Amino acid sequence: MRALVTRLDSFGDVLLAGPAIRAVAARAEHLTLLCGPLGEPAARMLPGVDEVVVWDAPWAGFDPPPVRRGEIDELTASLDADTGLILTSFHQSPLPTALLLRLAGVGHLAADSVDYPGSLLDVRHQRAPHAHEAEAALDLAEAAGFPRVDDGRLAVLPPPDTRELTGAGPYVVLHPGASVPARAWSPGRCAEAVRELTAAGHRVVVTGGRGERELTAHVAGDAGLDLGGRTGARELAGVLARAAALVTGNTGPAHLAAAVSTPVVSLFAPVVPAERWRPYGVPYVLLGDQSAPCAGSRARTCPVPGHPCLESVTAHDVVAAVEKVMQA
Repeated sequence: MRALVTRLDSFGDVLLAGPAIRAVAARAEHLTLLCGPLGEPAARMLPGVDEVVVWDAPWAGFDPPPVRRGEIDELTASLDADTGLILTSFHQSPLPTALLLRLAGVGHLAADSVDYPGSLLDVRHQRAPHAHEAEAALDLAEAAGFPRVDDGRLAVLPPPDTRELTGAGPYVVLHPGASVPARAWSPGRCAEAVRELTAAGHRVVVTGGRGERELTAHVAGDAGLDLGGRTGARELAGVLARAAALVTGNTGPAHLAAAVSTPVVSLFAPVVPAERWRPYGVPYVLLGDQSAPCAGSRARTCPVPGHPCLESVTAHDVVAAVEKVMQA
């Protein structure tokens, strides 16, 4: 059996699909993962994936491309699978993807859908209302005939040794960036946390992407080790794997830390529900006002002046949370 799993969203979304992908891979001779450009680095790190196909879908992402018939024809001609699992977040419809896979000749399709699918789905599953994204994907896989085969935690392929970057000895990682502004703690608060963690006896490593070097330099200051722009996805996994804890917002590195069994202090803005997106399968502490006025708004930019849901969190709160998850 040749299987196809689709998850067309971001880096963290693809990591959360990992346990379900392993369940499908255990019963398939070949597994293809169809993902978007943002999810590709995560897709290439997941156990059980034989082939990665990358496509920028017009119905996914913050800046979706226009619909181009030629690209759709090229994609459908390239896909070869007997069965498909379409993974989406609770607010997304799987039906555009299902139509695409039917055109590609995939014979058996399963997805969570609140919309009537007609002949687009063979298994129309209803996800539990408050299920974590990783659990929802596992539940769908089981309904499609792929029961879980392990503990269901997040996992990635073994990361490289990154001691050349971090140096010897224990450390805590602080990742100040986020994919959308509403989910990020302010740079000033992050810099203050680096200083307070250092004063408490922790060595602090600050990470970020190539476009975040100015941010990481400011946050690291004289107290932290600035690795901004120096880690790709695999290298970041290696840095996180050796960390005592990660401090970050609701963003991809939080899920990557969980995939390498590192505890997380999550500065979680409630614009999306924590019950669905919190760090999964590792010790964690959730910081931030989960009942703030922005709760459930899915806002990309904070709609409340002063960003009170996260700015109410202090550096002292973070130090206490780090020490708590390290003990856990």
